[in-house]
Amino acid sequence: EIYQCDWSSDVCSSDLSELARQASYQETLKSVNTRLQTEETALVNTSDVLTRMKELAVQAASDSLSPADRQSLALEISALKEQILSLANTQDTNGNYLFSGSRVGTPAFGKDSSGNLAYLGDESRMKVAVGDNRRMNLNMPGTDAFVKVIRDDGKGNKVGVGFFQAIDDLANAVKNSDHINMQRGISEVDALQQGVSDAAAQIGSDMKVIDMQNSVLDEVTLRLKTTKSDTEDLDYTTAITKMNKDQLALEAAQSSFAKISQLTLFKYMN
Repeated sequence: EIYQCDWSSDVCSSDLSELARQASYQETLKSVNTRLQTEETALVNTSDVLTRMKELAVQAASDSLSPADRQSLALEISALKEQILSLANTQDTNGNYLFSGSRVGTPAFGKDSSGNLAYLGDESRMKVAVGDNRRMNLNMPGTDAFVKVIRDDGKGNKVGVGFFQAIDDLANAVKNSDHINMQRGISEVDALQQGVSDAAAQIGSDMKVIDMQNSVLDEVTLRLKTTKSDTEDLDYTTAITKMNKDQLALEAAQSSFAKISQLTLFKYMN
Protein backbone atom coordinates (compact mmCIF):
# COMPACT_ATOMS: atom_id res chain seq x y z
CA GLU A 1 0.00 0.00 0.00
CA ILE A 2 1.25 3.50 -0.83
CA TYR A 3 0.79 5.88 2.08
CA GLN A 4 -0.62 9.28 1.13
CA CYS A 5 0.49 11.79 3.78
CA ASP A 6 -0.96 15.18 4.64
CA TRP A 7 2.14 17.36 4.44
CA SER A 8 0.41 20.36 6.03
CA SER A 9 -0.34 18.44 9.24
CA ASP A 10 2.61 16.05 9.08
CA VAL A 11 0.20 13.13 9.56
CA CYS A 12 -0.02 9.99 7.46
CA SER A 13 -3.77 9.37 7.32
CA SER A 14 -3.39 5.85 5.91
CA ASP A 15 -1.28 4.83 8.91
CA LEU A 16 -3.90 6.26 11.24
CA SER A 17 -6.74 4.34 9.59
CA GLU A 18 -4.68 1.15 9.65
CA LEU A 19 -3.92 1.64 13.35
CA ALA A 20 -7.61 2.21 14.08
CA ARG A 21 -8.54 -1.00 12.27
CA GLN A 22 -5.94 -3.04 14.15
CA ALA A 23 -7.17 -1.54 17.44
CA SER A 24 -10.72 -2.52 16.49
CA TYR A 25 -9.60 -6.10 15.85
CA GLN A 26 -7.90 -6.23 19.23
CA GLU A 27 -11.02 -4.95 20.98
CA THR A 28 -13.04 -7.65 19.23
CA LEU A 29 -10.54 -10.29 20.33
CA LYS A 30 -10.80 -9.05 23.91
CA SER A 31 -14.60 -9.41 23.80
CA VAL A 32 -14.41 -12.87 22.24
CA ASN A 33 -11.84 -13.98 24.79
CA THR A 34 -14.07 -12.81 27.66
CA ARG A 35 -16.98 -14.75 26.20
CA LEU A 36 -14.90 -17.89 25.70
CA GLN A 37 -13.56 -17.71 29.24
CA THR A 38 -17.12 -17.57 30.55
CA GLU A 39 -18.12 -20.53 28.38
CA GLU A 40 -15.09 -22.50 29.51
CA THR A 41 -15.86 -21.83 33.18
CA ALA A 42 -19.46 -23.01 32.69
CA LEU A 43 -18.30 -26.23 31.01
CA VAL A 44 -15.58 -26.99 33.56
CA ASN A 45 -18.13 -26.57 36.37
CA THR A 46 -20.58 -28.79 34.46
CA SER A 47 -17.93 -31.50 34.19
CA ASP A 48 -17.33 -31.29 37.94
CA VAL A 49 -21.05 -31.68 38.64
CA LEU A 50 -21.23 -34.69 36.32
CA THR A 51 -18.33 -36.26 38.21
CA ARG A 52 -20.31 -35.92 41.43
CA MET A 53 -23.40 -37.29 39.70
CA LYS A 54 -21.52 -40.40 38.60
CA GLU A 55 -20.22 -40.93 42.13
CA LEU A 56 -23.79 -40.89 43.40
CA ALA A 57 -24.96 -43.28 40.67
CA VAL A 58 -22.16 -45.74 41.44
CA GLN A 59 -23.00 -45.50 45.13
CA ALA A 60 -26.69 -46.10 44.36
CA ALA A 61 -25.86 -49.20 42.33
CA SER A 62 -24.31 -50.84 45.40
CA ASP A 63 -26.33 -53.70 46.85
CA SER A 64 -25.61 -52.42 50.35
CA LEU A 65 -27.98 -49.44 49.98
CA SER A 66 -31.63 -49.55 50.92
CA PRO A 67 -34.43 -48.21 48.66
CA ALA A 68 -34.81 -45.24 51.02
CA ASP A 69 -31.10 -44.45 50.65
CA ARG A 70 -31.43 -44.53 46.88
CA GLN A 71 -34.37 -42.16 46.95
CA SER A 72 -32.22 -39.65 48.83
CA LEU A 73 -29.48 -40.05 46.23
CA ALA A 74 -32.04 -39.60 43.44
CA LEU A 75 -33.07 -36.27 44.97
CA GLU A 76 -29.45 -35.13 44.97
CA ILE A 77 -29.00 -36.22 41.34
CA SER A 78 -32.08 -34.19 40.40
CA ALA A 79 -30.69 -31.18 42.26
CA LEU A 80 -27.41 -31.55 40.37
CA LYS A 81 -29.35 -31.62 37.12
CA GLU A 82 -30.87 -28.24 38.00
CA GLN A 83 -27.38 -26.93 38.70
CA ILE A 84 -26.21 -28.05 35.27
CA LEU A 85 -29.30 -26.49 33.69
CA SER A 86 -28.35 -23.19 35.27
CA LEU A 87 -24.82 -23.52 33.86
CA ALA A 88 -26.17 -24.37 30.40
CA ASN A 89 -28.21 -21.15 30.56
CA THR A 90 -25.24 -18.98 31.53
CA GLN A 91 -25.49 -15.36 30.38
CA ASP A 92 -22.79 -12.85 29.57
CA THR A 93 -22.54 -9.37 31.09
CA ASN A 94 -25.06 -8.09 28.52
CA GLY A 95 -27.63 -10.71 29.46
CA ASN A 96 -27.10 -12.79 26.31
CA TYR A 97 -27.34 -16.56 26.65
CA LEU A 98 -24.02 -18.08 25.70
CA PHE A 99 -25.16 -21.45 24.40
CA SER A 100 -28.30 -20.44 22.47
CA GLY A 101 -26.70 -20.01 19.06
CA SER A 102 -28.00 -16.80 17.48
CA ARG A 103 -31.08 -16.74 19.74
CA VAL A 104 -29.15 -14.95 22.45
CA GLY A 105 -32.30 -13.59 24.08
CA THR A 106 -33.70 -17.08 24.67
CA PRO A 107 -32.45 -19.53 27.34
CA ALA A 108 -30.52 -22.36 25.71
CA PHE A 109 -32.61 -24.98 27.51
CA GLY A 110 -36.18 -24.68 28.74
CA LYS A 111 -39.65 -26.15 28.48
CA ASP A 112 -40.92 -26.69 24.96
CA SER A 113 -44.58 -26.53 23.86
CA SER A 114 -45.11 -30.03 25.26
CA GLY A 115 -43.70 -29.09 28.64
CA ASN A 116 -40.54 -31.12 28.13
CA LEU A 117 -37.06 -29.77 28.79
CA ALA A 118 -35.46 -29.19 25.39
CA TYR A 119 -32.91 -27.11 23.52
CA LEU A 120 -34.53 -23.80 22.56
CA GLY A 121 -31.60 -22.24 20.72
CA ASP A 122 -30.46 -22.82 17.16
CA GLU A 123 -27.37 -24.27 15.51
CA SER A 124 -26.00 -20.96 14.23
CA ARG A 125 -22.26 -20.42 14.58
CA MET A 126 -21.54 -16.72 14.49
CA LYS A 127 -18.16 -15.45 13.32
CA VAL A 128 -16.42 -12.11 13.77
CA ALA A 129 -13.52 -10.46 11.96
CA VAL A 130 -10.35 -10.46 14.07
CA GLY A 131 -7.91 -9.47 11.36
CA ASP A 132 -7.62 -8.78 7.65
CA ASN A 133 -9.08 -11.90 6.03
CA ARG A 134 -9.23 -13.60 9.44
CA ARG A 135 -12.48 -14.64 11.15
CA MET A 136 -13.17 -16.87 14.12
CA ASN A 137 -16.09 -18.42 16.01
CA LEU A 138 -17.90 -16.24 18.51
CA ASN A 139 -20.22 -18.85 19.99
CA MET A 140 -20.85 -22.53 20.57
CA PRO A 141 -24.41 -23.90 20.19
CA GLY A 142 -25.62 -25.72 23.27
CA THR A 143 -26.06 -28.98 21.36
CA ASP A 144 -22.30 -29.05 20.75
CA ALA A 145 -21.61 -29.11 24.48
CA PHE A 146 -24.68 -30.67 26.07
CA VAL A 147 -24.84 -33.58 23.67
CA LYS A 148 -27.40 -36.31 23.25
CA VAL A 149 -26.61 -39.90 24.15
CA ILE A 150 -27.24 -42.79 21.78
CA ARG A 151 -29.38 -45.50 23.32
CA ASP A 152 -30.82 -48.82 22.20
CA ASP A 153 -34.62 -48.54 22.31
CA GLY A 154 -34.97 -52.24 23.14
CA LYS A 155 -35.99 -53.09 19.61
CA GLY A 156 -32.54 -53.00 18.09
CA ASN A 157 -32.84 -49.35 17.06
CA LYS A 158 -30.42 -46.58 18.06
CA VAL A 159 -32.11 -43.41 19.26
CA GLY A 160 -30.81 -40.11 20.51
CA VAL A 161 -31.79 -39.06 24.01
CA GLY A 162 -31.39 -35.47 25.16
CA PHE A 163 -28.76 -34.49 27.71
CA PHE A 164 -31.19 -33.63 30.49
CA GLN A 165 -33.56 -36.49 29.66
CA ALA A 166 -30.69 -38.93 30.19
CA ILE A 167 -30.09 -37.43 33.64
CA ASP A 168 -33.80 -37.62 34.49
CA ASP A 169 -33.83 -41.29 33.47
CA LEU A 170 -30.84 -41.95 35.71
CA ALA A 171 -32.52 -40.22 38.65
CA ASN A 172 -35.68 -42.30 38.12
CA ALA A 173 -33.65 -45.50 37.89
CA VAL A 174 -31.94 -44.70 41.20
CA LYS A 175 -35.24 -43.74 42.82
CA ASN A 176 -36.87 -47.03 41.75
CA SER A 177 -33.79 -49.19 42.49
CA ASP A 178 -33.69 -50.17 38.80
CA HIS A 179 -30.22 -51.70 38.63
CA ILE A 180 -30.21 -52.31 34.88
CA ASN A 181 -31.01 -48.71 34.04
CA MET A 182 -28.71 -47.44 36.78
CA GLN A 183 -25.83 -49.18 35.02
CA ARG A 184 -26.95 -47.73 31.71
CA GLY A 185 -27.17 -44.30 33.33
CA ILE A 186 -23.63 -44.54 34.71
CA SER A 187 -22.35 -45.28 31.20
CA GLU A 188 -24.40 -42.40 29.77
CA VAL A 189 -23.02 -39.94 32.31
CA ASP A 190 -19.57 -40.83 30.97
CA ALA A 191 -20.80 -39.97 27.46
CA LEU A 192 -22.31 -36.69 28.65
CA GLN A 193 -19.08 -35.75 30.38
CA GLN A 194 -17.05 -36.61 27.31
CA GLY A 195 -19.19 -34.27 25.22
CA VAL A 196 -18.70 -31.45 27.71
CA SER A 197 -14.93 -32.11 27.83
CA ASP A 198 -14.69 -32.07 24.02
CA ALA A 199 -16.52 -28.74 23.94
CA ALA A 200 -14.21 -27.29 26.59
CA ALA A 201 -11.20 -28.48 24.59
CA GLN A 202 -12.54 -26.72 21.50
CA ILE A 203 -12.94 -23.50 23.46
CA GLY A 204 -9.39 -23.89 24.76
CA SER A 205 -8.19 -24.24 21.18
CA ASP A 206 -10.07 -21.08 20.17
CA MET A 207 -8.46 -19.20 23.05
CA LYS A 208 -5.01 -20.22 21.78
CA VAL A 209 -5.97 -18.85 18.38
CA ILE A 210 -6.82 -15.57 20.10
CA ASP A 211 -3.37 -15.47 21.72
CA MET A 212 -1.67 -16.06 18.38
CA GLN A 213 -3.82 -13.51 16.58
CA ASN A 214 -3.10 -10.94 19.29
CA SER A 215 0.62 -11.49 18.70
CA VAL A 216 0.15 -10.92 14.98
CA LEU A 217 -1.83 -7.73 15.60
CA ASP A 218 0.79 -6.49 18.07
CA GLU A 219 3.48 -6.90 15.40
CA VAL A 220 1.40 -5.13 12.76
CA THR A 221 0.57 -2.30 15.17
CA LEU A 222 4.24 -1.88 16.12
CA ARG A 223 5.22 -1.68 12.46
CA LEU A 224 2.52 0.90 11.73
CA LYS A 225 3.46 3.00 14.75
CA THR A 226 7.12 2.91 13.70
CA THR A 227 6.21 4.01 10.18
CA LYS A 228 3.98 6.78 11.56
CA SER A 229 6.70 7.95 13.95
CA ASP A 230 9.31 8.02 11.19
CA THR A 231 6.91 10.04 9.05
CA GLU A 232 6.14 12.54 11.83
CA ASP A 233 9.82 12.95 12.75
CA LEU A 234 10.79 13.86 9.20
CA ASP A 235 11.65 17.57 8.66
CA TYR A 236 9.74 18.16 5.46
CA THR A 237 11.22 21.65 4.85
CA THR A 238 14.75 20.28 5.01
CA ALA A 239 13.78 17.30 2.89
CA ILE A 240 12.24 19.52 0.17
CA THR A 241 15.26 21.86 0.19
CA LYS A 242 17.62 18.92 -0.17
CA MET A 243 15.50 17.45 -2.95
CA ASN A 244 15.60 20.79 -4.83
CA LYS A 245 19.39 20.99 -4.44
CA ASP A 246 19.75 17.44 -5.68
CA GLN A 247 17.53 18.29 -8.63
CA LEU A 248 19.68 21.33 -9.53
CA ALA A 249 22.84 19.27 -9.23
CA LEU A 250 21.36 16.63 -11.50
CA GLU A 251 20.36 19.26 -14.08
CA ALA A 252 23.87 20.78 -13.96
CA ALA A 253 25.44 17.37 -14.46
CA GLN A 254 23.17 16.67 -17.40
CA SER A 255 24.04 20.08 -18.93
CA SER A 256 27.76 19.39 -18.54
CA PHE A 257 27.36 16.00 -20.14
CA ALA A 258 25.51 17.58 -23.08
CA LYS A 259 28.37 20.04 -23.67
CA ILE A 260 31.04 17.36 -23.34
CA SER A 261 29.21 15.17 -25.80
CA GLN A 262 29.78 17.88 -28.48
CA LEU A 263 33.63 17.71 -28.23
CA THR A 264 35.46 16.18 -31.12
CA LEU A 265 37.27 13.61 -29.00
CA PHE A 266 33.93 12.46 -27.53
CA LYS A 267 32.54 12.11 -31.08
CA TYR A 268 35.66 10.25 -32.12
CA MET A 269 35.28 7.81 -29.22
CA ASN A 270 31.72 7.12 -30.37
